[in-house]
Amino acid sequence: MPPIRVLIVDDSAVIRRQLSKALASDPEIAIAGTAGSGTLALLRIAELKPDLVTLDVEMPGMDGLQTLVELRKLYPRLPTIMFSSLTGPGASATVDALARGASDYATKPSHAGSPEAAREHVLRELVPKIKALCRPRAIPVLPSSSVLVPRIALQNRVDVVAIGSSTGGPNALAELIPQFPIDFGLPILIVQHMPPMFTNLLAVRLNGVGKLKVQEAKDGEKLQSGQIWIAPGDYHMVVSGEPHDPKIGLNKNAPENSCRPAVDCLFRSVASCFGPHVLAVVLTGMGSDGTRGAEAIRNAGGTVIVQDEASSVVWGMPGSVVCAGLADKICPLNGIAGEVLRRTAHRIKVAGSARS
Repeated sequence: MPPIRVLIVDDSAVIRRQLSKALASDPEIAIAGTAGSGTLALLRIAELKPDLVTLDVEMPGMDGLQTLVELRKLYPRLPTIMFSSLTGPGASATVDALARGASDYATKPSHAGSPEAAREHVLRELVPKIKALCRPRAIPVLPSSSVLVPRIALQNRVDVVAIGSSTGGPNALAELIPQFPIDFGLPILIVQHMPPMFTNLLAVRLNGVGKLKVQEAKDGEKLQSGQIWIAPGDYHMVVSGEPHDPKIGLNKNAPENSCRPAVDCLFRSVASCFGPHVLAVVLTGMGSDGTRGAEAIRNAGGTVIVQDEASSVVWGMPGSVVCAGLADKICPLNGIAGEVLRRTAHRIKVAGSARS
């Protein structure tokens, strides 16, 4: 299999050199070329036809956002990873880039301390994302009977909706959340794999596109019907307390699946708190985070819906749940809200009655 050909776009010659050296050390990746500006990048894409582009967010002249907009007009399906600094402007521009069609992002090794540490950061942060976008891992083809494990049809009420997402998640959430009506009578908890600062910016963006209030979670908050909480970067989000008085908890326990926040932590906690009254949704994402948590939810009698492969940017997380036989329903992204609303219709009616 030929290596993945990457075009590196960054205004810094030092960064271009560091990235080229680090990425080229992986035998599955080859450097197709480099570009020092957005304008040159568009020319080089046409010339080199790379498999993937890494694009610096903050560049003079045509910046990363402007370059991405033009790139998407010409190459709507070309995988593009934004390379961003962990600063306020860098985080804000990255969240904007994801909303405008970037495939994913990686953070720069700003405080790596040494060239070797910077190289390790790139290999850990960027290489898996390049491979996930260009060479999705093979999901075993299972008989339909083992993909959707039949269960006795339970008509349990739903008291909470828990959502897990990663690569491609911000755009998936931006499509999903506006479909929930103002009288949606349940709390919604979301774990999206993102670092600090990014998650708050994502919450602000999502709060502006839908009818329900979206906010970054705070430790000790009570769950409220019709509100949405996003786990803050670098904190696991869990739910504790009695089902009639649940509270959000945040902790810095060890990462799970190399993630903090981790979907598994949230899913296990809602299964423990709400038992069979949980509806979980696993959206697009790299890796397998959420599978063990989905098992806990299913064992407690709850329900798990996953996004289908065709509409996922990366079918790692939902595919892992499917392969484990833990999915009650597989839906395209544009069908997930309808499935959630169908399964929670009783709570919408109750919420509407309470307001009338």
